[in-house]
Amino acid sequence: MPVEREFESEDRTRPEELETETPPTRSSTVIENPAEASPEDDRVARLLQHTIDLPILASAVEAQDPADAADTLEKLDEGDAADVLEEMDVANAADALSHMVGPLALSVLEDLVEEDPGYAAALIESMPTDDAADLLQLAPDEIAEAILRRMSSAGQMALRRLLAYDEESAGGLMTPDVFKIDEEMTVIEAVQALRDAESKEETHSIFVVDAEERLTGMLGFRRLVLAGPNERIGDVCDREISAIPPDLDREMVAMEFEKYDYLVLPVVDADGRLLGAITVDDVLDSIRAEGTEDAQMMVGAGREEMVFSSTGEKLRSRIPWLIVNLVTSSIGAMVVFQFEGLIAEVAILAVLMPVIANQSGNAGQQSLAVTLRGIVLDQVNNKVASRLLFRESVVGAINGLIAGLLVGTLVGGISIISGSGTWKLGVVIAISMICSLTIGTFTGTALPMLMRRLGADPATASTIFLTMVTDSLSFLIFLGTAASLSGWLGLA
Repeated sequence: MPVEREFESEDRTRPEELETETPPTRSSTVIENPAEASPEDDRVARLLQHTIDLPILASAVEAQDPADAADTLEKLDEGDAADVLEEMDVANAADALSHMVGPLALSVLEDLVEEDPGYAAALIESMPTDDAADLLQLAPDEIAEAILRRMSSAGQMALRRLLAYDEESAGGLMTPDVFKIDEEMTVIEAVQALRDAESKEETHSIFVVDAEERLTGMLGFRRLVLAGPNERIGDVCDREISAIPPDLDREMVAMEFEKYDYLVLPVVDADGRLLGAITVDDVLDSIRAEGTEDAQMMVGAGREEMVFSSTGEKLRSRIPWLIVNLVTSSIGAMVVFQFEGLIAEVAILAVLMPVIANQSGNAGQQSLAVTLRGIVLDQVNNKVASRLLFRESVVGAINGLIAGLLVGTLVGGISIISGSGTWKLGVVIAISMICSLTIGTFTGTALPMLMRRLGADPATASTIFLTMVTDSLSFLIFLGTAASLSGWLGLA
């Protein structure tokens, strides 16, 4: 492995001068500006500006907070990042790797597997089991197997068990690294077990189980401290507890946390045996990931695509929906083609068409966003569907009336002033705007509900299909209204 890397800079400060700096010690800090760099971050930034020995850089990165260390590693190419990790303490390196963005962490991990698969396995085994599983789920099968084969039997078994769950489920979110004690223990025995525990995950709650590992209660630290040393755990724990199955969808898990303000929820199997737990930080990550996926799927991008994804991955996820969009957009073009003669006679129609289609599309997007959020929060069901469709349609009609009067008055006024004699088109525009915005809001509301009824993700390419409907129908309504009123407009 190389012992030195080149980091370009115009600053010529000698590396040995930086080497003599004493890494700042950590202490309690009041965060006044979250964007402000810490002393450790400043030191790393200076080191990255020079040709410096990797051990010195690794030592500086090790002094950073794990999240900041991950940011530093993400700025390097995967080869340099892997070399820095190899110079760090395994526990600190694993902590930094677990905080990196998934695709970048995977690139670094693949480089480590190529150089030293044993060290890569040690890193994965030192990570919290749920974070390790998340990373291995991104990895190709051969990389994951190369790592798993070099792990201890216990670590490999725990990871394989977690990898068996769907990543979109509670099982995929949970961590099996929970602290559990037997309900027959005394308080003093439980305290000693807690002291002896070597969990890689921070303990939020103590789970109480029976002899068959079935969850029977939960115990807070305050109650444990206040209880008498010889009291039985089963007598002081809280028996009124909630638990979830491992196959529960992660959106439903998030709803449970939001509705009841849970900090942690145990996950149990069909027989009530404790499998693990989901903490609120896991749910926050899940909500962020779900929101990102929905936003990307709405426009036909891959649900797992990221800015770091390869060109091939981006092409594979986008091309199919671009082809679909090409087909759907041609429907609007065919509608316009049917009125070729009318447009040739009244050229201003071609200028006004996009205005109406754009307004209809925007109105539909507003309804779509609100409805999707309602579906995610489980606020949209069969009982409220018809009322929601009616309400959104009324909103669309009123907005269409207002927008139609504004645009119609403007077009009519300009026509009168210019003496072009096309002021009557203002009436056509007003009528078309009302109809088009009503259709837009109705479609934006109905489309995600229809997708869910068909068993598909409500966000799947919804923008593409919404645009198809609003464009084609807006063109049809506007041009059709103009054609039907051609005699009144003086075009017959």
